[in-house]
Amino acid sequence: MCAMDLQKGKLELQTGKGYKVEQHPDHHRLYHIEFESDVIDKFVADLKDVSDEQLEYVPYMRLMAADKLVELVGEEFVQTIRGILHDRNTGGFTIGLQGRTKDDQDYVKFSTALTHLVGTPNFDAMSGKYYARFTVKHTDDSDSYLRQAYRTFTLHTDGTYVDEPTDWLLMMKFEEENAVGGRSRLLHLDDWEEMDYFYNHPMAKYKFTYKAPASKNVSEDILRQTFYEHNNGPCICFIDQFVYPETIDQAKYLKDLSHSMENSPATIGLDLPEGDLIMLNNHFWLHGREAFEKNTELHRELLRQRGRFAE
Repeated sequence: MCAMDLQKGKLELQTGKGYKVEQHPDHHRLYHIEFESDVIDKFVADLKDVSDEQLEYVPYMRLMAADKLVELVGEEFVQTIRGILHDRNTGGFTIGLQGRTKDDQDYVKFSTALTHLVGTPNFDAMSGKYYARFTVKHTDDSDSYLRQAYRTFTLHTDGTYVDEPTDWLLMMKFEEENAVGGRSRLLHLDDWEEMDYFYNHPMAKYKFTYKAPASKNVSEDILRQTFYEHNNGPCICFIDQFVYPETIDQAKYLKDLSHSMENSPATIGLDLPEGDLIMLNNHFWLHGREAFEKNTELHRELLRQRGRFAE
């Protein structure tokens, strides 16, 4: 299993069967995992006859994709990525197909294999599938910041407006053209210098109402407290777009909280190459996106999965 030692300010490295784990060059809490080229090539070749439609229509095929990855890199890899995601000191990693394929169906299979090694994806009502694919481009008339290229997509956690656990999040970049800016923005709760103030605030445990916009295809209102404990550590549930405070004081608390996180020195921008993905523990990582520079030919396509940890 991957050894993790953040107390010394660095991550210990590990080499497994067909892969290596190393510290991410751009964030002290993240890992980056690389496969040997033949692992990726064999994964792609062995699943060439499996379509993304089969993955959608036949649920056990998703687990068969996961099994293929285990066959190639061993059970230890499963324990490694689960260990990273559960570890409070890290809770995240990047990994990718390293340019060995540009086929979007291979991207779906690869991301599906990874998520089914750590748990079960939730149904994504926005897409009507267990994953969602969406684009960001120059023009947009949607009802949230998700596709609006020239706005900062503020820091948030996923699953705020659904009545089911959302333990982890996966985001994968499929392709992009004429994209300057738009880096992922990340904040680990334990790096946020004002976390104690907001965590101990009288409104920290108040159950705010969350309502999803029409595009999310979720009509039920959900009550969520902003801070809670999980595995003996403070965790957060927040998105500024969908929370409905009832008083001016509540609104000030939420605005101040968001402003503090957005301006924290610990909020880091991260580039994600095409064919790479990031997986994060959704309990103590917040994520967002920088604004893009304006370009009429801007195009980026992403895939999202989110769900529950395996028991």
